[in-house]
Amino acid sequence: MSPKNKKKLLILRKKLDYIDDKLLNLVKIRANYVKNVLLLKEFKKEIIDRKRINIILKNIKNKSIKKGIDPKISYRIWKNMIYAFIDYEYRNFKSKRK
Repeated sequence: MSPKNKKKLLILRKKLDYIDDKLLNLVKIRANYVKNVLLLKEFKKEIIDRKRINIILKNIKNKSIKKGIDPKISYRIWKNMIYAFIDYEYRNFKSKRK
């Protein structure tokens, strides 16, 4: 790689790092909402809502296409994020049965 391209690469990587930091802040906000949603669920079977998941993924696909984003990328990101939060919910679920 030429020195000129190496410098461009470093600049682009710094910009990507900046965006990663912004995304992490948004994930933190989303996690707080998920915590609040989890508090409303009374039974573990309420954690997975397949209908809602399908709606979210369909909306993400449509919005991605409208914004000129490869829908396969955003679909995979959202699907993984959804299942990561589902895993979080299972690990943090506290039964409300007495």
